[in-house]
Amino acid sequence: MTLREAGLQIFQAAVRAGDVGPLVTGALASMDLSRYRRVLVVGAGKASGAMAHALEGVLGERISGGLVVVKDGYSAPTRNIKLVEAGHPIPDERGLRAAREILALASSAHPEDLLIVLISGGGSALAPSPVPPITLEEKQALTRLLLEAGADINELNAVRKHCSLLKGGRLAQAASPAAVLALTLSDVIGDPLDVIASGPTAPDRSTYGDALAILDRFGLRAKAPRAVAEHLERGARGEMPETPKADDPVFRRVQSHVIGNNRLIVEAAVREAEALGFRVSFVTRALSGEAREVAKEFCGLATAVTPPACLVAGGETTVTVKGTGRGGRCQEFALSAALAIQGMDEVLVLAAGTDGTDGPTDAAGAIADGNTITRAARRNLDARASLEANDSYRFFSDLGDLIVTGPTNTNLLDLYLLLVGHLPSG
Repeated sequence: MTLREAGLQIFQAAVRAGDVGPLVTGALASMDLSRYRRVLVVGAGKASGAMAHALEGVLGERISGGLVVVKDGYSAPTRNIKLVEAGHPIPDERGLRAAREILALASSAHPEDLLIVLISGGGSALAPSPVPPITLEEKQALTRLLLEAGADINELNAVRKHCSLLKGGRLAQAASPAAVLALTLSDVIGDPLDVIASGPTAPDRSTYGDALAILDRFGLRAKAPRAVAEHLERGARGEMPETPKADDPVFRRVQSHVIGNNRLIVEAAVREAEALGFRVSFVTRALSGEAREVAKEFCGLATAVTPPACLVAGGETTVTVKGTGRGGRCQEFALSAALAIQGMDEVLVLAAGTDGTDGPTDAAGAIADGNTITRAARRNLDARASLEANDSYRFFSDLGDLIVTGPTNTNLLDLYLLLVGHLPSG
């Protein structure tokens, strides 16, 4: 087995461990829903369609209706729950209409009803509900600015929550006093409920002042749409109601459960690597920072292991976009890694998103080894120029080194592998 085959096999085993069906079924196993008059279901995120399908397998006709919104291509068969596809990572009109329906469903719930909310990564972009007078176009512009500046998910969602009618606990507010059960797949380091999909059913720890400080940190207050800046400034002055906090009575009937996180992925990767015969070292589940810099640090560990070795990490990096190319954080990580391990024999790096999507591309990530730069040069591909242009997708596409899985219907952060040395034959 080659290192490439081993890396892909480990990644595939990790993604299988994130199958949402058993996670949803297990979360409902001990729950008594007989006391509720109606069960309504809403949700947003890349995995919410698969979650809805699994939920219908358990509750069937007990579900009175619902709606979930997913990224294009992330559909799943549902009967009683309407499924809508929308734009990600930039929100679109379809998501706006879906968010309005979700809020209407939540607002229709009575005290004797149960609203089940299916939350997974991507939900922030997929269900935009801008506070008037902010328009969808202004929300799109804000999202682009923050993404290109390299804002991490905590920073991005702190701003989005304070420009939304649905996020930052406001979905729970709309459903109150109905009972709410939130089932969450975490795509955020540390599993903070107020950050995942911008926390539609969770108390919000951030403030308008925090959102403004984030814009200022990236020098974006003057660049942001005027309606956004003015709204946040009014909120910081106390002229707008804050997002609901932990002591708000709307959360008295809210139950929240993280049913899956990156631990599932990392542990499955470790088991598979050990089964293949690697000496496995777990690095971290909190890998973060600028992708190109973190990659160099990760690759530096190659000289400290005894082959055949596999280093496993989970997390999510960021990219500050300065070029006009195309790519994602995992592909940029892999491109920087290719430069770091250039010329090293029997060393391979794999970086890929468990959701099957890396940035605005159809790839989950990419693979690099000690020979990547040499092969690229033969094709007149300049790795350093591609990195500076944030053009990792074209670079790896031309080499045939992209990892393309299609929609995986789960979303549990990214997986990073560093393989060193060959496995003994037989």
